[in-house]
Amino acid sequence: MTELNQLAPAFVEMAHRIVWCTAATVNAAGNPSTRVLHPVWEWDGSELTGWIATDPNSLKARHLAARPALSLTYWAANHDTCTADCATSWDDTPEGRQAGWDRFLHAPEPVGYDPAIIPQWTSPESPGFGVLRLRPNRLRVMPGALMTAGQGELLTWKR
Repeated sequence: MTELNQLAPAFVEMAHRIVWCTAATVNAAGNPSTRVLHPVWEWDGSELTGWIATDPNSLKARHLAARPALSLTYWAANHDTCTADCATSWDDTPEGRQAGWDRFLHAPEPVGYDPAIIPQWTSPESPGFGVLRLRPNRLRVMPGALMTAGQGELLTWKR
């Protein structure tokens, strides 16, 4: 098992290069549901935190209210994959919403974007704008092309 300080930078690099991931939740009855999301990840040298700008009134939000966990998998055409299984929480304070808005607005390309491109999000105060915090419990990074060539290493970490 890899140490977080070795794996987190590789995870962030791959996730930010791929940008879009498939995210899975389960409802109160345990039935799964997936969607495509666009998280931003921050590694501060000791803690990895993910952020998703999303509607706090969505089906996803209802699933997370019952079971506050999200599994995200990124995949690239060269078979690079990385996965994060996370605990979730909403940062719904005015300061948290503003910080979330700014985080996406100022994130580097290709993960950064102006949240105002979403029609119902005109500002951080918009009722449909929410900031979801991700705290990984398990990470996996697999450099697919390198693994196929016998040169890569599967990295895993568990809290």
